[in-house]
Amino acid sequence: MSVVSDILLLSGSLRTDSTNSALLRTAGSLMAEGFRGAMYEGMGQLPHFNPDEDDDPLPPAVRDLRRRIASAAGLLICTPEYAGALPGSFKNLLDWTVGGVEICDKPTAWINVSAKATGAANAHSSLRLVLNYTGAAIVDEACVHAPVVPSMINEDRIITDRTVRDAVAGSLAVLTKRAALS
Repeated sequence: MSVVSDILLLSGSLRTDSTNSALLRTAGSLMAEGFRGAMYEGMGQLPHFNPDEDDDPLPPAVRDLRRRIASAAGLLICTPEYAGALPGSFKNLLDWTVGGVEICDKPTAWINVSAKATGAANAHSSLRLVLNYTGAAIVDEACVHAPVVPSMINEDRIITDRTVRDAVAGSLAVLTKRAALS
């Protein structure tokens, strides 16, 4: 029996019908052999970041987040841009990883699904800045832009557009290759 490694899928959106979450569900269905996508669903339960609480015993939701990051072979992020930056809830999630050893040197990539003319450039610039503070190993070759509109998503909330699916598969191939080497 072969070992299967998780790629932790982190959506920056709490919306049920989020195109970002649909992209990650799609990624989960396209994983290379030896990997599986593990969707993180706990962002809404994380407490507001407070440095005074960033010590043992950690809040249970934070402990779970850090455990999931530590056990993952890599991270794949898909986040929208709100008001010209990262969504507050997702920035809060990232704040809980700053200074932690779990994310340090972890192969990490993102896929940008914005169909707007700006391409959510501010959010992804902010994401790179924060990930650099965490020490994550950003896999630039796996960071891609694949615009998604709601009509590309089926009733199972999976993207059916072949061009987007090919971009996701290409990103995953690079990310999982890097994760396998780490």
